[in-house]
Amino acid sequence: MSGIDSWAREILRCPACGAALSDAAGPSGSPTLACDAPEHHTYPVREGIPVLLLDEMVTGPVGE
Repeated sequence: MSGIDSWAREILRCPACGAALSDAAGPSGSPTLACDAPEHHTYPVREGIPVLLLDEMVTGPVGE
C-alpha cells in the first residue's frame, strides 16, 4: 500500500515509542504507517516517503 520496500519497513520504527510500523490507511484512504503500540501512532506517507515526524503524528484508532 505505502510503496515502501520490505527491507526498509523492517528497520523503520515509531519515533514516539519504538514499536514496529505497518501499512494502514488514513480517514481519506491515504496511505499511512501505524505502530503496533496500544496508542496507535500513525504517520502519513507522501509520495512513497514516510513522514516520521512527531509533529505529523496522529494518535488514536487507525482509520479515524
